Amino acid sequence: MNDAAAARRAELGLFLRTMRAALTPADVGLTPDLHPGRRRTPGLRREEVAELAGVSLTWYTWLEQGRDVTPSTQVVDALARALRLDDDKHRHLRRLAGPIPMSRAPQPRPHQRLQRLVDAQGSVMAVVYDRYLDYLVWNRAYAERRVDPLTFPADRRNMLWMMFTHEPNRAVLGARWTAAARAVLSQFRIASGEHPGDPRYAYLVDLLRQASPEFAQWWAEYDVRPFRAARLVLHGDAADTAVDVFQLRLVDEPELLMVLQVPADGSDHDMPS
Repeated sequence: MNDAAAARRAELGLFLRTMRAALTPADVGLTPDLHPGRRRTPGLRREEVAELAGVSLTWYTWLEQGRDVTPSTQVVDALARALRLDDDKHRHLRRLAGPIPMSRAPQPRPHQRLQRLVDAQGSVMAVVYDRYLDYLVWNRAYAERRVDPLTFPADRRNMLWMMFTHEPNRAVLGARWTAAARAVLSQFRIASGEHPGDPRYAYLVDLLRQASPEFAQWWAEYDVRPFRAARLVLHGDAADTAVDVFQLRLVDEPELLMVLQVPADGSDHDMPS
């Protein structure tokens, strides 16, 4: 528990530093520097954030340093306002600053049962991931239309690895690849922040940083945004196919994620293109 708490505090400090570096004095209503080139670090200074949030500089510095301090909900919300966080980043800040959730003991994965579930979807592409976005099961439609995860090494049988390193997938997504890749990375960033110190997350991040310049750049930006309804156009040799993406959680295994890619019928006019 102590190791998990320390890792969570370190993640909180990284998040605060990244959000602070993304702002300028003008962004928060402060007088711009007369000599901006003299700032030793990009973005706001710690004392500026502390003043905007109404907390002491020492206490805020301790938060960024990962010291063993526990901010109240009011202070967390004040920091969110000071850093101009949107709703998604505000929720992520609350999770990082909150108590460590008790983890359930790992449960045996009922892969045979899950395989029957995805196979029952017929021609609809279906796949189930664990909390790392590692592939657990998938149906024939997914393997034929997107990718067969068995073609990847066992330690890289992962949605992020497929998204950022598998060139055929990039070709299938075409112009939508960047938006899709950033969206998946953002969900992964939220999940990894909720399980600080987990070696599987650390391994995947190190692997992808080396393999993908886009991943390395976007990971450093610390974007957090949960899933939103999406429509993809999958480019094929014979014809393009528009699909609507659905994410479902299993009640008995809430850490597992089922994703369906359902052919679009054109009736959802408010669906993103």
